[in-house]
Amino acid sequence: MTAPAKPVTRPLSPHLQIYRLPLAAVLSITHRITGVGLALGTLLLTWWLAAAAYGPPASDVVDAFLASWFGLLILFGFSLALFFHLCNGIRHLMWDTGAGFEKSQTARSNVYVIVAAIVLTAIAWVLAYI
Repeated sequence: MTAPAKPVTRPLSPHLQIYRLPLAAVLSITHRITGVGLALGTLLLTWWLAAAAYGPPASDVVDAFLASWFGLLILFGFSLALFFHLCNGIRHLMWDTGAGFEKSQTARSNVYVIVAAIVLTAIAWVLAYI
């Protein structure tokens, strides 16, 4: 009779609890999520436009909703998603030309995308209340 085979010891794949995604991967996932959010946000835009077409009673309901804390939170999230998606889309256009693939360039553009999205959102909200 032969001896039992020695079990093969292979390294385990890293689990999500211990593996840290690179920031570029997180931004890529967030880009897709914001794209879906923007598509869903067009329903809010459609509601607002339809209410404006129906006249003051309908538009007053939409205006009251958008002026509430929940409506403002949705609008803020929509504007942040819009600017993030825009800035990350511009970075993807740069990548389509073959530029910016070095590790240091990608790390720098990660920060640029985040900072630009926050700054553009802040400028838009400040200008909305001037």
